[in-house]
Amino acid sequence: MGNQVSEEHDIRHSYSLTEEQEMIRQSVRRFAEEKVAPLAGEIEESGHYPDELIRMMNQQGITGLPYDTAYNGGGGSLLTMCVAIEELAKVCANTAMVPTTQELGAMPIVVGGNEEQKRRFLPQIASGAARVSFALTEPDAGSDVAGMQTKAIFDGENYILNGSKRFISYADVADLICVFAKTDPSKGAKGVSAFVVDRHSPGVIIGKKENKMGFRALTSCEVYFENVVIPVENRLGNEGDGFKIAMKTLDKTRPLVGVIGVGLAQGALDAAIAYTKDRKQFGKPISQFQGLQWMMADMAMQIEAARQLVYKAASVIDNGEPGGPLYGAMAKCFATDTAMKVTTDAIQLLGGVGYMKEFPTERYFRQAKLLQIVEGTNQIQRIVISQQLLQ
Repeated sequence: MGNQVSEEHDIRHSYSLTEEQEMIRQSVRRFAEEKVAPLAGEIEESGHYPDELIRMMNQQGITGLPYDTAYNGGGGSLLTMCVAIEELAKVCANTAMVPTTQELGAMPIVVGGNEEQKRRFLPQIASGAARVSFALTEPDAGSDVAGMQTKAIFDGENYILNGSKRFISYADVADLICVFAKTDPSKGAKGVSAFVVDRHSPGVIIGKKENKMGFRALTSCEVYFENVVIPVENRLGNEGDGFKIAMKTLDKTRPLVGVIGVGLAQGALDAAIAYTKDRKQFGKPISQFQGLQWMMADMAMQIEAARQLVYKAASVIDNGEPGGPLYGAMAKCFATDTAMKVTTDAIQLLGGVGYMKEFPTERYFRQAKLLQIVEGTNQIQRIVISQQLLQ
């Protein structure tokens, strides 16, 4: 069963995209439908992401799209990245997570690194030659970032890193890990610093891979640091800048999580529409029943509202306009809540078969749940939104 809609009924390019952005959207869509979609179910079921697809994304420039041309990137904006990620998420959210997680891992370098660090790390990240992870969450420090216990103590020459992180995406395949640790535990959030750590350094230990409900090809690992030596030149910014760098990173990357929700919801709706046209009950296709038509109308409205909010957030962040953190939190929260509702309704439209693994809707449903949790739960997003409003 396909999950495509005809171009004449496709409203997914309604947000004033440039000609270049429209070309990128079409190119990524073709790649997604031709190369990724046939493997999407197998990728999720096996929990393994094919290296060949990663190579294809690197070759097509999808991985390097958001990075400045000075660092061999595509020079794309956040909005351009959102356009591309949406097309991937529509057919395979695991695939959409590959470049999204890469940008999350690299963003601390983008927002907190000096020019030497950017030239040292970003070209290899942009080309896909190096993969990078973002290590902030700990067993006892999830939403409460300032409560982290991992420490990096300066010994006069280097920093010595000790502690652990949890739920770190792609840590097992990363070459670099952007790690946040306390350099002065007495200062709370102001005592957090950020570092680029070589994952192959002595003392970096990859622990348990989590057995997740969805996004099974997005590995999430425990990471332990035992007397890991970090050169001073791998510290991002000054001591104590880590919390600020982490928050700036999340402010800029939250729309990408939101747009995965948009793409995932669109894929679920497309699948539901195709099924209701084929499925017959009481002598006619079930798509002709008004009750189901209204459900699909509501789903389409919710998706388009989420899309426009995500694209608005990306544009505000791209242009450096006031309200970036506000719109980023709104986009992530609303779009991922929408994904959860739309995928739930998609299963209902398919009835019993929607719950079965041979149809994509149950995969979309399981994956949507994670999006409400990662990069700050949607409860935390509502706190961010209210704080921005009260300022």
